[in-house]
Amino acid sequence: MKIEIRADGAHISGYVNVTEKKSRPVITPHGKVVEEIEPRAFEQAISRAGNITVTVDHDNSHVYASTDEGTLKLYEDNIGLHADVLVTDDTLIDLAKKGKVKGWSFGMYNVRDELERRADDLPLRRIKALDLDHITLVVRKSPVYSATSVELRADAEVDLEIRSTEEAPRVTVDEPETPAYDNAPFRARLEAIKKH
Repeated sequence: MKIEIRADGAHISGYVNVTEKKSRPVITPHGKVVEEIEPRAFEQAISRAGNITVTVDHDNSHVYASTDEGTLKLYEDNIGLHADVLVTDDTLIDLAKKGKVKGWSFGMYNVRDELERRADDLPLRRIKALDLDHITLVVRKSPVYSATSVELRADAEVDLEIRSTEEAPRVTVDEPETPAYDNAPFRARLEAIKKH
């Protein structure tokens, strides 16, 4: 991801997804799987799509850019799905300046897939086709691709799958207590051995 701050706003560009790159384990309608998106699936999704929006952490209550406005440009090349976004929101620009934008994610629906069972690993879900709902900048979550999937009910008809996950809370571990015994004689013998 490349972020440039210019007079007209923050220009953010990079690959949202690298095709045929396996995800971390994700929860899907098939259960827990490893997932990859096949080449041309994004290209076809873009050609079918209406307006695609840019959100932060999949929060659709605020749109920061869109294809209709010309502030989001999307294309698939031989690497994967590439996005160029112009953001003018001061809060998001400030987060970008502070390095708080961690990566990309996306929301998809109408997924056509194939599941490959694997003996010693999670099944592999190959996504052959999808409809692209939105692109999101990841700030408080973690990207799933190379960035897991949380399924959201968009409405009664559509299952919207997003490709980021909540960050695990940081766990602090208490240091073990110092042993009550005196190990000075052992240390003295160790130092004597080192000298020889």
